[in-house]
Amino acid sequence: MSRPRSGVRRSEPLHQQVARNIRNDIEAGRLRDGQPLPSTRELASEWNVSPFTINEAMDVLIKEGLITSKPRAGRVVNAPHVTAEARPKPSSPQVLVVGGYAGSGKTELGRIVARETGWPMLDKDTLTRPVVEAALELLGLSPNDRESDMYVNKIRPREYEALISAMTENVQCGNSAIVTAPFVKEFSDPAWAERIQATCAAMGAKVSFAWVFCDADTMHTYVRHRGAARDAQKLANWDDYIAGIDLELRPPAPHVVIDNSASSKPLQDQARSLVSSLLSKDADQQ
Repeated sequence: MSRPRSGVRRSEPLHQQVARNIRNDIEAGRLRDGQPLPSTRELASEWNVSPFTINEAMDVLIKEGLITSKPRAGRVVNAPHVTAEARPKPSSPQVLVVGGYAGSGKTELGRIVARETGWPMLDKDTLTRPVVEAALELLGLSPNDRESDMYVNKIRPREYEALISAMTENVQCGNSAIVTAPFVKEFSDPAWAERIQATCAAMGAKVSFAWVFCDADTMHTYVRHRGAARDAQKLANWDDYIAGIDLELRPPAPHVVIDNSASSKPLQDQARSLVSSLLSKDADQQ
């Protein structure tokens, strides 16, 4: 809750947007059970909304049981279910490949699934960003560059190579894995999906693909909310960015679509349905 946030947009009521993002942070484990929340005034400043809007958002989360209000302690996260549930172990390694555009919520989905299952969470940015930023600086480029030919043709392929290698090593050790990255180029290439399927099959693992969809307005809210420097160019030219991407892109293999738009079902509900589906398929194949 300490990172700066830009103002939310009005694709849904402001308090619902704030509640949705805080709910996702709770379910993804960024906000922990028993953790005190900042004051109303601090949250209002953080989200660039009025204290009234924050109070409305808190009322939503209190009614859902995710927040409690305690005398002298203020508002506190109430989410013992996030860590207390039993974690199922599949009969053979499972690989869940999660893609989506910037700000779609793919990392949040991956984190929720990881907390539900105990499977390792392999996120491209977490694994590679410090090295990528250092490499870009050594090449005389901005560490936030994600548009130049040097990044796209020289550095990006190595990022994904490292990510898939981390997945492969986990599966070779008998572990399942959740792999999150945009995968925009990869999901445009049927041959890439076939190679991943063949690689996993050769190791006795089952692979599933998920695409996190987000409408343009909600995506804009998420991108602004995370405040990442690498998103500055997208935000400065948002209309051009949206015009240049294909919101209808889907993986070129059997897949699940997770709708993380403002009007969709809560992300945690969709994540749990996804986990149930993966484990049901595993049980059917035993």
